[in-house]
Amino acid sequence: MTCQFCYKNISEKRCFTSVLFLKRRSFQTCEDCLKQFEKVDEESCFSCYQKTTLEKCQDCLDWETKGNSVKHKSIYRYNQAMKTYFSVFKFQGDYLMAWQFAEEIKQTLKLYKDFTVVPIPLSKKRMATRRFNQVEALLEAAEISYERILEKKDIDSQTTKTKQERLSSEQVFKIKQDIKIPKKVLLVDDIYTTGQTIFLAKKALQDIGVKEIISFSLAR
Repeated sequence: MTCQFCYKNISEKRCFTSVLFLKRRSFQTCEDCLKQFEKVDEESCFSCYQKTTLEKCQDCLDWETKGNSVKHKSIYRYNQAMKTYFSVFKFQGDYLMAWQFAEEIKQTLKLYKDFTVVPIPLSKKRMATRRFNQVEALLEAAEISYERILEKKDIDSQTTKTKQERLSSEQVFKIKQDIKIPKKVLLVDDIYTTGQTIFLAKKALQDIGVKEIISFSLAR
């Protein structure tokens, strides 16, 4: 067998295997590659899981001065291993990468059964290029049901923008027509960086009367 990350041959005893129902293939990752992913720990902001020794990070304090409360959860840190993972998953289009963290996402999100799960959408332009929404792929791999409530306008990619440019972004989300308004929403994204994407989506949902909104991302 071959590791999906480093492409080294690995014995069955030394690999992590998740049986995939898609195309009846298996997903193998060697132990050395798995060790490169860093989980969030106690040295994290209580509100957004950013790495810090403080109870609350400066980003969350800044959001609070703008009247926004932060209630976010992540599983992993956005380190080099995670950057490589998303490069292969999102930009090289390897859909099977969605199963890498499926079980962990499933176990985490099952704690929020009374929330309607709403994935952050892609714009039509981005969807045409990528051909799948990576957030929906993560949820489907984890067998988490979700509702497509939000739509996203076509804008320039956030990956090339500075932190300040991201924070000054205008509203890019709108609500789909003829949807049932949920009382409680769990917004899901792949990566939480500045929080701007989450809060723009949150604002759109608040404007239609959603009472409680929290968020989750695989990486922070």
